[in-house]
Amino acid sequence: MNEMPHQPGAEECNARRNFLKSSLLAVSAGSLLWGLPDGSHSSAWAAGSDAPEKKDLKLGFIPLTDCAPLVVAVAMGFDKKYGLNITLSKEASWAGIRDKLVNGELDAAHVLYGLIYGVQMGIGGPKKDMAVLLTLNNNGQAITLSNDLRDKKKVTDGASLAKLIKAEPKEYTFAQTFPTGTHAMWLNYWLASIGVNPVSEVKVIVVPPPQMVANMKVDNMEGYCVGEPWNARAISENIGFTAVTSQEIWTDHPEKVLATTDEFTKKYPNTSRALIMAILEACRFIDATANRKKVAALIAEKSYVNAPVDVIEGRFLGHYENGLGKKWEDPNYMKFFNDGKVTFPYLSDGMWFLTQHKRWGMLKTDPDYLAVAKQVNKIDLYTQAASALKIAVPKDPMRKSTLIDGVVWDGKDPAKYAAGFKIKA
Repeated sequence: MNEMPHQPGAEECNARRNFLKSSLLAVSAGSLLWGLPDGSHSSAWAAGSDAPEKKDLKLGFIPLTDCAPLVVAVAMGFDKKYGLNITLSKEASWAGIRDKLVNGELDAAHVLYGLIYGVQMGIGGPKKDMAVLLTLNNNGQAITLSNDLRDKKKVTDGASLAKLIKAEPKEYTFAQTFPTGTHAMWLNYWLASIGVNPVSEVKVIVVPPPQMVANMKVDNMEGYCVGEPWNARAISENIGFTAVTSQEIWTDHPEKVLATTDEFTKKYPNTSRALIMAILEACRFIDATANRKKVAALIAEKSYVNAPVDVIEGRFLGHYENGLGKKWEDPNYMKFFNDGKVTFPYLSDGMWFLTQHKRWGMLKTDPDYLAVAKQVNKIDLYTQAASALKIAVPKDPMRKSTLIDGVVWDGKDPAKYAAGFKIKA
């Protein structure tokens, strides 16, 4: 993992961009599909006094399927359309992304929602004021359990796992990708929903996403929570099965965000808006069904996710199998746009991660949940960028959801919500 990632040169980028433009919907056709006028390349934010203050940007990503918006933004030239020149930097771990964002080595990144709130609160690393520019995707993660559990202990789901942990106590190990991140929260929430305390009854470790499969192969864990394609990869290599998808835990849950520091947005507001617009175009592009197969082929490349196309493509298109013989078409597969419902940085989404940080003892006292979310989630910048693209912006920055345990989250009383769970730290 210490090997320097391949960075495509100008010739390779141009070739890839031309491949996409000839293979996918052309930008002009996409504009018609999305209801945008032809000639929309010019923008108020990319001209005159509103030109980006900083044009050359370095954006970090982790090799996961949901890095697609950043890859597509560069491959399709959406960055150039808004006066930017984006260079992508493939990173080895979320801790590395965190450190490089905080110290300014990265201008922005594809990053775990909960990681940004952890940095904001000074837990799980250095404390720094952060900024969520938009949500990159909903859904598309999963919890994988080892085939050893299935074959030797007859574990095939949450109920049978909980029964085993109670009946045969030992150090059961589960992995997630970052202590305050999304995968840690999905793993904790699911274990608690089946009656297992993730703090006291099992051991939870941190493993970078691309290393999950290798670690399960050598029996370092009974299960893990990660993004795709590393759950599908476990099935393809016959070492694990999907116990639950993240969309079963919380349908249309927030997942990765495009994030930077608060300092960056204040110093470069025009750049921030231009960046939001470029990534919004990419998110919208990916969610056009006709584009998905070619996008899967693009992100499969060694420079990005570095995985077989078929392993990425299946769940990217909503074609699911769990490794136990069940196959289904999941309408709640990974979404990147959904008419702007995905990308809007809902305040309640950010607040939810804070409630779970409090639930699991990472925060010792209740913060001012709403105030923190208002500071981090840059709804004003997002609204300006989305409005320029004629993308509808939700009127209510809160949304209501019912999670796998039947508990409703609406953001109205976060302290009560955080304290109300039977299983907690």
